[in-house]
Amino acid sequence: MLMNLVFGISTMTLCLLLQSLLLLAAARYYSASDYLVNSPSLVASIIVVNGVMFLLVIGNIMQAAIWALVFQVLGEFDLFSKAFYHSMVNFATLGYGDFVMSEKHKLLGPIEAINGVLMIGVSTAALMAFYQDAIKKTLRARGK
Repeated sequence: MLMNLVFGISTMTLCLLLQSLLLLAAARYYSASDYLVNSPSLVASIIVVNGVMFLLVIGNIMQAAIWALVFQVLGEFDLFSKAFYHSMVNFATLGYGDFVMSEKHKLLGPIEAINGVLMIGVSTAALMAFYQDAIKKTLRARGK
């Protein structure tokens, strides 16, 4: 059990680092697109916010892929596609249960789910912050 906690917390730390890097990339993209957000065009702002969302979703998918790789290295799944599917189900906290891990590493599933809830929450909070800022700037550009 202790090794599962070590693997789980180490993987969560790596995922947090990745999430932080992608948040920085999203912030840079948003800042670089400031001229679009400061225009009166709502469509331009939505396009920018969708770009931010795309970066954050890619980050969450990459984190699930990291977990899948851990599961595969530990010998839980023979194919990466099965490990990735299982990981996405854990990360999104769906819990289908059609693929389960052995007793030896079963604890990693809920640890990944905790990671997923936190990282999806961070992505949602960041997306809403960018969205609210974009709407304010667009309305200001429209003179409202």
